Amino acid sequence: MKKTLLLIFQIIISSYCFGQNRLQYKSLDDSNPIQFKGKSIIYQGSEITLGPKAFFIDGQLSDEEVNQHPFVYNSINKAAKDLTQGTEEEPMVLYIAPWVYWIDNPDDSEIRTKGNDPVPYGLKIDCDWLRFFGLTNNPENVVLACNRGQTMGATGNFTMFRFSGDGTSSENITYGNYCNVDLNFPLNPALNRKKRGDAIVQAQLIHCNGDKIVARNTHFISRLNLCNFIGAKRILFDRCHMECTDDALCGTGVYLNCTFNFFSSKPFYNTVQTGSVFLNCDINSVTHGNQYFTKANGQVAVIDTRINGDNVKYVGWRDNPPHEMKNYQYNVSLNSKPIIISENDPATTINITNLPILNAYRIQLEDTVIYNTYNLLKGNDDWDPCGIKEKVLQAEKLHHKKYTDLPTQIRIPSSRNTIETDREAISLGAIVNRFGSYPIENAKLTWFVASEDSSIVKLIPSSNTLSCKVIATNNNDNIEEVILHATNDLGLEAASVVMVSPLKLEAPNFTKFPELSKPSKGIITIDYTLDMEYEDESIITWYRCDNKEGRHPIEVMVSRLKEPLKIYDLSSADIGYYIMATVAPKHLRCEPGKAIKVITRKPVSSKNIVSNDLSYSTDFKNVSVKNQFQIIPGFWTFRPLETIKDGQIIPADTTKNAWYYGKGYEGNANMSGLLQTGRSATMLYTPSKNTCTNMQLKMTVSPFKTAGQGFSVAPLYMDILIKFDNKNMSGYGLRFIRTTKYGNAVDCYFVKYENNEVKQISEAVTTSCFRSPCLIDLKVDGNQLTAHVSTTKKYPAYTKHPEIVPEVNIKTAIDNTPFSGFGIQYNGGSTTMINKVDAQWE
Repeated sequence: MKKTLLLIFQIIISSYCFGQNRLQYKSLDDSNPIQFKGKSIIYQGSEITLGPKAFFIDGQLSDEEVNQHPFVYNSINKAAKDLTQGTEEEPMVLYIAPWVYWIDNPDDSEIRTKGNDPVPYGLKIDCDWLRFFGLTNNPENVVLACNRGQTMGATGNFTMFRFSGDGTSSENITYGNYCNVDLNFPLNPALNRKKRGDAIVQAQLIHCNGDKIVARNTHFISRLNLCNFIGAKRILFDRCHMECTDDALCGTGVYLNCTFNFFSSKPFYNTVQTGSVFLNCDINSVTHGNQYFTKANGQVAVIDTRINGDNVKYVGWRDNPPHEMKNYQYNVSLNSKPIIISENDPATTINITNLPILNAYRIQLEDTVIYNTYNLLKGNDDWDPCGIKEKVLQAEKLHHKKYTDLPTQIRIPSSRNTIETDREAISLGAIVNRFGSYPIENAKLTWFVASEDSSIVKLIPSSNTLSCKVIATNNNDNIEEVILHATNDLGLEAASVVMVSPLKLEAPNFTKFPELSKPSKGIITIDYTLDMEYEDESIITWYRCDNKEGRHPIEVMVSRLKEPLKIYDLSSADIGYYIMATVAPKHLRCEPGKAIKVITRKPVSSKNIVSNDLSYSTDFKNVSVKNQFQIIPGFWTFRPLETIKDGQIIPADTTKNAWYYGKGYEGNANMSGLLQTGRSATMLYTPSKNTCTNMQLKMTVSPFKTAGQGFSVAPLYMDILIKFDNKNMSGYGLRFIRTTKYGNAVDCYFVKYENNEVKQISEAVTTSCFRSPCLIDLKVDGNQLTAHVSTTKKYPAYTKHPEIVPEVNIKTAIDNTPFSGFGIQYNGGSTTMINKVDAQWE
């Protein structure tokens, strides 16, 4: 009996004490007070009863306090464990008081890994119609936070949330990944936190897979790969704010009355489906030079949007837009002056100022503008997140025009087809979509080509006009590029590129079969005659062989760019080999014919050589870069490189060539050179005279990355190898490596290889000069290795970081080994073009 009375007394005392604490509850934001009554909260005059679908969360509350009530929490993560599936009529709501809520523990030193997921996640939630509601008018007062990114607290692109389910919504919330951004929280400065580091890495916020997503008065804060609800089918951002660099924004979003801070030039990697729409938005860009929207492709519409940036000179959709790109704009300004986006590529921009398609985005109702989110988001279920349906329908009646179910896209899925005159035609189909990729089956299209191309193709539209038969009628000699257009009466447009060739002819016959000249003045030439009237585009390939029958041929030089390589320059590397050439006859109107091979009668001898064997230079224009795994004096070795990603060994892919010669893009655009096929590769040159005392190696390289960061992520790198024993992978190198210190510079230091084991042998220098073109000069003189690295690229000086130097000048003592090999170990992710190599030996 005494024990029972004591227990009752303790319960009474506990209840009384908690009641006293509850009565003393004070919300963090005095300007937006919350009354907490245990079973309910009162906010802005409304009492909200807590229950299975209405949780109250306040980080100020102690565990003891929240344990007194079943629907009260002090952590988002704890609340997420007790969620009830919501419905559109009765969502699952989290009422969140001002505080900083860490979704992932920032003080935990353990590195986050992805496990069985595509990326490491902070919190995964599977719940339909889940609503995050901040009890504040200022979203900066309710912060859902993490601070991890690729190589900075995580292996992989750390992502704070993954939401599974339809109807997720957010209001008065900040989602922030503070890996590269300081967290400032004025309501309680004790909750401030410094960023992990200055280097900009992939630090993501939200992946989702649902439909009918809404974010209102919500801030999304990160830099690279922001990920504001990436994966949503239909999503509205209303009065939201985004801060980001590249590859960041949701590519299916309708952005209404939003603000953006762009810290680099390509906020979208791409858009998908029917793309993204900006309605009455303000964009602040700190980019120097050109501001683009996408890095890759995808549709964008920009309506009533103001772009500001002191250093922005030009605004475009993307840097090298394809002919197929068609985007839409109305009333866009840069620094308060009207502009046409992508003015240098006018075919990509459709100015809809006087076109009916404007009504799909914007309705002018006397002095009032209605942004037609109902048309954009209604889908097939009449979704109307802005509640404007009745206004739109009234405007239809008033103006006697249709403002609903208007399409926003014509898409021709097939492009870059090649057709041949007098052969089978192709049929191209088009899809007309309402926003959200809802096809319109009864659309009517008009198909056409430019007048100057009307003799190249014949168009036969189908009866329903949704497809068009294209017949080649090219009687010229050259393959012609024709752009096929499809339009509708609203002003939408699509394009598809068709390569139209004349009738292909048989490969020409030899009227004089190929013959090799005797070595003379350090060269061998090949002579032949073809029965044709066209320019010769024959493919000539040169090999070194063991005997006059052509045993063990190794391809060394090739024809490229439609230019037959008729002269073979001899070097000391050819001594002892028979030189073989194959000629596949070709001109511009035929495929290559059967190759004919010829071979020298004698092996090359030293008396045939006039070149200096103490130097080597190439721009790779005619060097064969097929995989060649052997280490042979006088030969290049090209092979893939086994790498480690996310802590796992990635075996080298030997099914494809590790290198190729071709055109670059981004940082190495408008150039041709040697490029990596994948994320990593090895190239080694073993001189025919494989010993030397001193050596100098100069290279010109051009990275894909433009900001000076070099490679995809930290700690990816490139090693320039010198005085190298290629067989045993031993020698010295200069390493360029991306770090987590800066997002606009790399570290540079010397390394020593011993049987493919690598160690750093000099202090690191942080430099901003790893930009196209980057000029590298390595020199071994006795026991001293020196490096000078610079660029001719013009870019802003980093006055805030004097430790970042614009040039590299370093040296270190080494063991002067006799080896003379050189090369590159590349593990950079994104490509770096090798433009030129010059080597000298003493």
